[in-house]
Amino acid sequence: MPNILIIDDDTSISEMLSEALENEGYSVTKAYSGTEAVMILSQSQPDLILLDLMLPGMSGEELLPKIKDIPVIVVSAKADISDKVGLLLGGAADYITKPFDISELLARITVQLRKNINGDGNTIRIDDLTLCSDKLTVIVDQTEIRLTRTECAILKLLMQNPHTPIGKTTILEKISYDTPDCTERSLKQHISNIRHKLQAVNGKDYIEAVYGIGFKLKS
Repeated sequence: MPNILIIDDDTSISEMLSEALENEGYSVTKAYSGTEAVMILSQSQPDLILLDLMLPGMSGEELLPKIKDIPVIVVSAKADISDKVGLLLGGAADYITKPFDISELLARITVQLRKNINGDGNTIRIDDLTLCSDKLTVIVDQTEIRLTRTECAILKLLMQNPHTPIGKTTILEKISYDTPDCTERSLKQHISNIRHKLQAVNGKDYIEAVYGIGFKLKS
């Protein structure tokens, strides 16, 4: 499930957001200051961040440039257009003004996570995996792993269809343009190689064999 980091020093708002997000099936991490957020981000990578601007110590404006490769929705009482424009140009993915309707915020979160799954054509993020297909690498828990072209094509297809079983024949057809040398016999070995490379980082098995169908990315 996607993890969302709420960075807001107002405990009532933080708790309200946390409850609404968990009811939608998200996991939630909370930080109450910019400094605490920096510490959390040094240890984990959420799928999306809800960022308040008025934070004790390090402000949201100061924190935003330090956040890399994670969509940030600014949630702030500042309604001035120049503030919004500056933050959007400075790296924020979206901006919503307090007070806000929770259904609108949830819709904006869904849009940003959908963009994140689809990626920019070369980069795809699902949970704690970030695939950079142009570099033939995947990042797991901030550890970069080299992939072969075939491994990259297979993992990209699985990440583009998260948690959905994909048949062996379909995999071979979809990756045939990038890796015409992959066969049904070698596919299983390529999958095994990917699983071992990812598992070596944190012990987690990311790919599941679905009996009679093929393979899927685990939830």
